[in-house]
Amino acid sequence: MIGTVILTLLIVISLVLISGVRVAWEYQRGVVFRLGRYVGTRGPGLYYLIPLIERGRTVDLRTVTVTVEQQETITKDSVTIKVNAVLWYRIVDPAKAIIAVADYSYAAYQVALTSLRNIIGQHMLDEVLRERTTINSRLCEIVDEVTEDWGLKVTMVEMKDVEIPESMQRAMAREAEAVRERRARIIKADAEFEASQKLAEAAR
Repeated sequence: MIGTVILTLLIVISLVLISGVRVAWEYQRGVVFRLGRYVGTRGPGLYYLIPLIERGRTVDLRTVTVTVEQQETITKDSVTIKVNAVLWYRIVDPAKAIIAVADYSYAAYQVALTSLRNIIGQHMLDEVLRERTTINSRLCEIVDEVTEDWGLKVTMVEMKDVEIPESMQRAMAREAEAVRERRARIIKADAEFEASQKLAEAAR
């Protein structure tokens, strides 16, 4: 009887001790807390958590791609456009990502969302259409600066699509047509001027 009890206790103790074994993949890290206090980051590979005393949160270090949903915003010249973007980021400090912010993924998304609206509001429509690379670089800098305190590194933010209202598209088409017509008239006038000069020279 006593032997059975001892055997049972040994089995239970063994199971409890084994339950503390953890494995982190090469792209993962374990953020460990002991009685609620942060004690370190472990992994990759095999590591151990003291049962009932230590708890761990596994963090993925790979680059994450987040689509920023389409937003309706107003440019500096008061044109309403719809624009969406894509955000790429990765965790460089697992401890900060867990401790400094409740949900780093949602927080990064919201920063990208509000920054996209703000930066569009600082540019004219023509600038948004022509200078996407410059705006994307500035947007990346803004988001990266905010998320740095959360242990995140933003590698790129890029606007995907810019949707312009149909009325504005028609106006831009008319403007482009007027510019083309003006150029054609200038070219025609230059040709007539050259022809008149040659006729004058021939008359002389």
